[in-house]
Amino acid sequence: MQPLDDDEPTTVGPYRLLGRLGHGGMGRVYLGRSAGGRTVAVKVVHPHFALDDEFRARFRREVDAARRVGGAWTAPVLDADPGARVPWVATGYVAGPSLAQAAREGRTLPEHSVRVLGAGLAEALAAVHGLGLVHRDVKPSNVLLTVDGPRLIDFGIARATEGTASLTSTGVSIGSPGYMSPEQILGKGVTGAADVFSLGAVLVYAATGESPFPGDSSAALLYKVVHEQPELGSLSGELRDVAAACLAKDAAARPGPEEV
Repeated sequence: MQPLDDDEPTTVGPYRLLGRLGHGGMGRVYLGRSAGGRTVAVKVVHPHFALDDEFRARFRREVDAARRVGGAWTAPVLDADPGARVPWVATGYVAGPSLAQAAREGRTLPEHSVRVLGAGLAEALAAVHGLGLVHRDVKPSNVLLTVDGPRLIDFGIARATEGTASLTSTGVSIGSPGYMSPEQILGKGVTGAADVFSLGAVLVYAATGESPFPGDSSAALLYKVVHEQPELGSLSGELRDVAAACLAKDAAARPGPEEV
């Protein structure tokens, strides 16, 4: 946790902010506390996004999607104000690092831990897809590691599987290069199979510390995902087979979350 800068808020809604947990393309996340003493994570969008009605719709969908999933596989939504001057959402604080933090700088997870991670994420995706949702941004920084198993966060680009509308306002990513499925990159229909592809990439990252599609630019990453085979590194045996199956270019050839 980082201390608050002078230009950052000290309160959001009814929550007192204690420090900054992180930041990303859509906003910043703070550690907050309610008047009753409950510790929460408060996500506040960047002010310039608040001026974009399409982004507000996207943010409202993130809140709605996370509420539908509940707290079993993600941080539960406790409070939110998508209509505020600067929209925000407060979720239960999940103690634990992200997979991106745990497996970076050459650190990797033991094979048993990768198996537990894969099983937990697959179960989470089965629950998400069972609600008619597709996460669409499963990546190491959106996976939190806790004593109770992994948690998926940031449903900012989740959408209902039965829907056809796509909110893709200018400057807002529709996924993360290196972890997006080929069909996302090509603008084709996205189903739960896209999340399974991302799951395969996350498992490779957890086991090797590297994305299966390494590159120095977004363009290079996107090209590799569509046209090249994944680099599975030191993965071997059944774990390698599972990751390779998840990373099939053809969405129909990938296993379902239950099979994983």
